Order: sequence, then C-alpha cells, then structure tokens
Amino acid sequence: MQVQPYLFFEGRCDEAVEFYKKTLGAKINMRMSFKDNPEPQKADPGCQPPPGTEDKVMHMEFQVGDSVIMASDGRCSNQPTFQGFGLTLSYPDKAGVEKAFTGLKEGGQVVMPLDKTFFAEQFGMVTDRFGIMWMLITEQK
Repeated sequence: MQVQPYLFFEGRCDEAVEFYKKTLGAKINMRMSFKDNPEPQKADPGCQPPPGTEDKVMHMEFQVGDSVIMASDGRCSNQPTFQGFGLTLSYPDKAGVEKAFTGLKEGGQVVMPLDKTFFAEQFGMVTDRFGIMWMLITEQK
C-alpha cells in the first residue's frame, strides 16, 4: 500500500511542473489533457473543465526523486487552495536543501528560514508561488 499526493492546480499544472522541473529536478512520467480523455461521456459534468481548456491537464504524474506526485488542473478555476498539509523534501547534504529552498521561495513566501534545529542539520519551510507548503530538511548525521 502506498499514499501519494494528488495536487489540483486549477489551471496552472503545466506551469507548476515546469517550475518543479527547474527547481527540484522533477520529471514528467505521464500527461493526459482533457481532450485526450478516451471516455469523456463517463465524466461527471461537475468535473468538466470550462470550454476552451481542453488542452489543460486532466491527469499527470511527475516524479521528484523517488516520489511520484499526481496532479491535475481540476476544474481550471484559477483558484487553487492548498491548505492543511505540506510536502517534505529530505536531502542528504546542505547544498541540496539550500538549492531547493532558494528555488522554491522564488515568488513564494518563507514560513521558516533554513536553520540548524535540535532535530536537523538544516530545516526550513516555504510556501511556493502555487500555494504548496514545502518542508525541507537535512537530517542530523
């Protein structure tokens, strides 16, 4: 059994994943647009994107390190709401965590600056430009 996050970017999925490719080295495993849906007649009307958004992401899987994250543009409302959770990135060295933190804070907001803590060589939290909160850690040796 495995738990995987599924993020709804409400119209900004491609933009977000391009940012994660640049910032975190993410790789796209698969991408399906709404127009590529082989069974559009089975989709609930409430899950249909507005007209003109057929090229938006119906389903995507991208990978950061060993983790697979699923994503979609959802209903393309341009109103993503990511609340009540955060994603954690663990790095074996300070250089990796510093590079990721610097990239993620671009256009975002630092919640807690990177610093040594009682539980980590470095730990920090940042909400990126898409509203995802990331917790970055270099564990103590």
